[in-house]
Amino acid sequence: MTLKNFTIITRKIKTNFLLKRKQFVLDVFHQDLPNVPKKELQKKLAEIFKIKDPSVIFLFGFKTKFGGGRSSGFVFIYFDIRSARVIEPRYRLVRNDLLEIQKSSTKQRKEKKNRASKKRGKEKSKIKNAK
Repeated sequence: MTLKNFTIITRKIKTNFLLKRKQFVLDVFHQDLPNVPKKELQKKLAEIFKIKDPSVIFLFGFKTKFGGGRSSGFVFIYFDIRSARVIEPRYRLVRNDLLEIQKSSTKQRKEKKNRASKKRGKEKSKIKNAK
């Protein structure tokens, strides 16, 4: 499903060479729509900035203005995936499908926590890092 009824405007564009990314504020005008999915925005930004891999585009912090029809949020476009993996927090990597978390059962997590609480130093880190 592609949505054609929205307009994108970028503000405060900055190229951050230390973090190897472009960063800016994105305004989205979406009359007659409740909101625009981030995947659609990612595709549109990939077309505008001529990016082959849209997984290096991170969108977050979107707020819909009162009355609807307009949203604004932040965008980071990394120069390569490696720098994105180093700099971005884990939850954003998971959102962009660059990282997958294996979740164990609640009981296993609690048992692991209790085993680690009884140890100190290297033994504790071995238990925490074990899969």
